[in-house]
Amino acid sequence: MSTEKEKAQRGELYDANYDVELLAERDICKDMCYEYNQLRPSRKAERQQLIRKLFGKTGQNFLIEQPFYCDYGYNIEIGENFYVNVNCVMLDGAKIHFGDNVFIAPHCGFYTAGHPLDVTQRNQGLEYAYPIRVGNNVWIGANVCVLPGVSIGNNCVIGAGSVVNKDIPDNSLAVGNPCKVIRTLTEEDKNKYKLV
Repeated sequence: MSTEKEKAQRGELYDANYDVELLAERDICKDMCYEYNQLRPSRKAERQQLIRKLFGKTGQNFLIEQPFYCDYGYNIEIGENFYVNVNCVMLDGAKIHFGDNVFIAPHCGFYTAGHPLDVTQRNQGLEYAYPIRVGNNVWIGANVCVLPGVSIGNNCVIGAGSVVNKDIPDNSLAVGNPCKVIRTLTEEDKNKYKLV
């Protein structure tokens, strides 16, 4: 018989509200997030050490501004040069994978978890969790919401306030609710801002 954690990892409905193992793991994670959020910003080494303990995988160079919140931590994997601004939430019932050179603006959410439309299942505490994948060289604007099962390709820009509910292909500028590709990013975009 499968555990609720195993069901979650397979993308099946699982008991997120009453399962003792998952509740205990979330309590551990919440305590670690609380500890992280109470550290002085200048204590960078301690902050990095705590994130390395919390996350499933990290690169060498990363900065996650406080406050930061997640459900389990071990389902989050980040690449090199990863930056998250303040008030980020990652509901990591499934894997959340970020590539290299990912920049995330304030107040963004990455939500692998969702609930059944059926009220009976929902009231039983059942949910599902589908992985989120963000490629390399991605900039995500402020107040972006990334929903379960979404992949964002390499070299993308997601505009502020977007609700990303479908996959975004490589090299895209995408915005809106729901988030849609506006155009492909090109070499001409290198000339938009002049360096002095």
